[in-house]
Amino acid sequence: MNASLPDVPEVRVVGLPLLTSGFDLVERLDPAMHLKVHGPLEPIAGERLATLAEEISLRGRGGAGFPFARKLRAVAEAAIRRGVRPVVVVNGSEDEPACRKDTVLLNRAPHLVLDGALLAAEALGARTLVVGVTRDSTEASTRSALAERGLGNRRGSTLRARVQRNPVRMVTGESSALVRSADGGPPLPPGRKVHTSDSGVGGAPTLLSNAETFAQLAVAARIGPDRYRRTGLRDEPGTVLLTLSGAVARPMVLEVPTGVPLRYVLQLAGAPPLPQGVLTGGYHGKWLDAVTAQDAVVSRASLEACGGALGAGAVLPIGPGTCPLGESLRVAHWLAAESAGQCGPCYLGLPAAARGLADVLDGGGPTALEALREVTRAVKRRGACKHPDGSAAFLESTLAAFTDDLAAHVLGDGCGRPVEGVLPLHDESPREGASSGRRLAVDWTLCQGHGLCADIVPELIQLGPDGFPAVAEAAVPRYSEARAQRAVRRCPALALRVEDDRPAAPAPPTALPMLPRGRVRRALGSGRQ
Repeated sequence: MNASLPDVPEVRVVGLPLLTSGFDLVERLDPAMHLKVHGPLEPIAGERLATLAEEISLRGRGGAGFPFARKLRAVAEAAIRRGVRPVVVVNGSEDEPACRKDTVLLNRAPHLVLDGALLAAEALGARTLVVGVTRDSTEASTRSALAERGLGNRRGSTLRARVQRNPVRMVTGESSALVRSADGGPPLPPGRKVHTSDSGVGGAPTLLSNAETFAQLAVAARIGPDRYRRTGLRDEPGTVLLTLSGAVARPMVLEVPTGVPLRYVLQLAGAPPLPQGVLTGGYHGKWLDAVTAQDAVVSRASLEACGGALGAGAVLPIGPGTCPLGESLRVAHWLAAESAGQCGPCYLGLPAAARGLADVLDGGGPTALEALREVTRAVKRRGACKHPDGSAAFLESTLAAFTDDLAAHVLGDGCGRPVEGVLPLHDESPREGASSGRRLAVDWTLCQGHGLCADIVPELIQLGPDGFPAVAEAAVPRYSEARAQRAVRRCPALALRVEDDRPAAPAPPTALPMLPRGRVRRALGSGRQ
């Protein structure tokens, strides 16, 4: 079973809609309907816009939750200090299988997202706007929205706006990966810890935030901070968009005021009355056990206090009839496959962690469990991006939330429940970011450290301090196949090769060579003593 989600699932709202206003009228708000529903929007000066973001306690809705006002001021200060025009980037790269809120916004209310981005661009004096997307539907809707506003990437334009399309991969949604791809590089994290507010697209200070964040800014700019704060909690006002999937009768994107009980949200989606656990924040998030989930409310602070995470707004309950560790193992394998292959903690550590969890489920006992915990600790805070950290947090949370099931697998014969596959993963059809089933391998007996391979396929091979490739093997995603072959052809030492990474077909039952009929007797006779 593979419970994959459609690009645009059902959308519902609790209370009065803010972000989803007009969704009951049309499938997509074009400029005329957008203005009819939301009304006109006047520009706001830079410091006033930052103050507005502070007054509504606006934080990034992509997972990290960084205060938007601080980011806005940091970009403005860097641009003034360096005397350059900043850049505004909308991150609509929603690549996790359990998240659809930004995809819904860009498909159904793209002008609300653009309103917020253009407000920020006007306030900062930016002359470049980039919208990062990863899906066909979001690319088509965003391109149409830019055209409907008369925006394009023409030289001499007051504002140059363009869409940056990247593959559907977990790591392409990371901010530095989006910036790198916007500059013409591979859509992978560069491994350097540089704040985009200091140096982003084209080296310019860059305001990069999630699509929902800009939409929230546009709503607040229209209705004002006082009215905005009337919805939701006092310290986290407004609404949030959640994607509900997993063991639910109706997968959906739901707009709710902060402070709504999590159990009510689960009930709306048709979750089991008492789920085994609820994964909050998506596949870089954390599990809540059944009892804790009953007491949690929808807010960043409440979920963190309960041991969960709001993250990118994904909420996934699982029912009592499935093995929670087996469900988590499916996700662990997917997280390992999403590695960019650029650093050991991710490329080697995440597959090792997935194998460790599989060993625990296969009866490896306390030794296997301790080995899994050791690997999980080893990958944290050592990666080129946050993918290893988020994956490790997911695995640690799995072990902490399902202690009874863990004990049954470690000390006994297992929990006895099947794995139903209720947590959504991408479908099995080939996708641009998926593995090609091949790997690029370095022959150390021939490699002379020319470094040409790292120039041709930097997303697969980076050089270590000694000038030689830092990895011996790297899985080749589909979008890198042509460059990997080019690197093999151009290697001066002929030290590279592309190998098939698929498991070899099992040998036939009769593996002995077949001799022609006339030679059988002579072959048998030659063995007589």
